[in-house]
Amino acid sequence: MRLAILGGGGFRVPLVYRALLGDRAEGRITEVVLYDVAGARAAAIARVLADQAAGVADAPAVIVTADLDEALRGADFVFSAIRVGGLEGRAADERVALAEGVLGQETVGAGGIAYGLRTLPVAVDIARRVRRLAPEAWVINFTNPAGLVTEAMARHIGDRVIGICDSPVGLGRRIAGLLGAEPRRARLDYVGLNHLGWLSGLEVEGQNLLPRLLADRGLLESFEEGKLFGADWLQSLGVIPNEYLHYYYFNRETVHAYRSAERTRGAFLRDQQARFYEEMRSPGTPAFKTWDATRAEREATYMAHSREAAGAGERAPEDMESGGYEQVALALMRAIARDERATLILNVRNRTTLPELDSDAVIEVPCTVDASGPHPAAVSPLPGHATGLVCAVKAVEREVLAAADSGSRATAVKAFALHPLVDSVSVARRLVDGYRQAHPGLAYLT
Repeated sequence: MRLAILGGGGFRVPLVYRALLGDRAEGRITEVVLYDVAGARAAAIARVLADQAAGVADAPAVIVTADLDEALRGADFVFSAIRVGGLEGRAADERVALAEGVLGQETVGAGGIAYGLRTLPVAVDIARRVRRLAPEAWVINFTNPAGLVTEAMARHIGDRVIGICDSPVGLGRRIAGLLGAEPRRARLDYVGLNHLGWLSGLEVEGQNLLPRLLADRGLLESFEEGKLFGADWLQSLGVIPNEYLHYYYFNRETVHAYRSAERTRGAFLRDQQARFYEEMRSPGTPAFKTWDATRAEREATYMAHSREAAGAGERAPEDMESGGYEQVALALMRAIARDERATLILNVRNRTTLPELDSDAVIEVPCTVDASGPHPAAVSPLPGHATGLVCAVKAVEREVLAAADSGSRATAVKAFALHPLVDSVSVARRLVDGYRQAHPGLAYLT
C-alpha cells in the first residue's frame, strides 16, 4: 500500500516512519511518498528515514516529490501535515496577537483563526485533488487547526477525511497509569472539539475510575493536567480538561507568560528547526542522531509557557516518550486496511453525538473503526459550562470557513470578534489588518 505524506519535509515525519517500520503484518504500507514544496527539507527528512531503515528488511520505500498530483496518484492513504506559511508564519501569528494583548497560540484564539484562514484554501484544494486523483484514498489530517481543517475537507470528500490529535491519547494514558489501569483496556468517555475536550469518565470492566482520581488531591496534583489546572479547579469542574483548556481557564496568566518570554513557542521552533535543517545541508551530518536530539529538546519545552504560568515545572520523562499521533495514525490505517476493529479518539463528523451541534460539525470523540471507517461512540452529555464553550468556538469555526470561502474581510472580523479569547470588535479589526500585513497569503480577504 502507498502512503502519501503531504508536508513530507516536516520535522515529525520520522515518527510516522518509525511506526511503519514496526508494522510487519500483511496489508502494511510498502511505499511512502514525501511531498513538500521545500525540496531541501524533504531531502533532509529522507536522509533521517534512510538512517531509520538501515538494516530493516522490507522497510517501506521512500520517494520524494514536489509534484502534488504525482504524490496523490495511487495513494491508499494520504497523511496531511502541511504548514502553510511555515514556522515563520506561526511566529508572526503569535506576534500580531500579543501586540493586541490576546493569545496567539497556533490553534487557539486569534492565532488559530489566522492559521485557519491561511490554511483552508490550500486544504480545500488538496481535498478536491484527492477526490479527482485518488477517490478511494483515506485522508488522515493532522494539519492544524485539525478540527477546522478536517471539517473544510469533509465538505468535499465526506467521511474519507479523518482528523487526528495525540493530546487526548496522552491524557488517557496518564490517567489510566495513575489509576493502575492498562491504557488499552480503558474506555475513555471524552468529547468536545479538537483542543477543546473534556474527559468525564475512564471505565475498566464497566467501572468508572475517574471519581477516585477526582477525590484524591495527591493524585490530582501528580500529573501534567493536574499541575496545569490545580486540584481545586479540577474538583470544581468534575471532569478533566484537555491541556489546551489552560488557554481558556488561565488566559491572562498565559498571555502574560507569552509576553514576558524571550521568545514565543513559534519563534523557538522556527529557530530550532532552522538550525536542524541547516546542519542537514552537510553530507557528513549524522541524520537520525541530529534529528533525535532536536526532537528531545522540542518535547521537553512543549507548552512551556502554560507550565510556567501554572508553576507546573518541567515535563515528566514519561510524557516525552513516543506513542502519540503516529501511533494513532498507524492504528487507524490498520483498522481500515485490515478491517481490524479499533477504538480511537478522532475528529469526525458529529452525526447525532452532540445534540447541540449539527450533524456535519466535526467533533473530537471516541470512535470504533473498521474497514468502513470511523463510527462515533455514545458519550456522556457535556457539562453546561463545556457546552457553552463548544458552541461558541464552533460558531467561530463556521465564520472562519465562511470567510475562507467568500474572501470577506467583514466575515473574518466577525470570526475574530466572536471568539471567547478576543474581547473587542476593535481588536478584531486590528487583528485582521495586522495578519493581512504579515501574511501575503491573506490578501484574498477584502
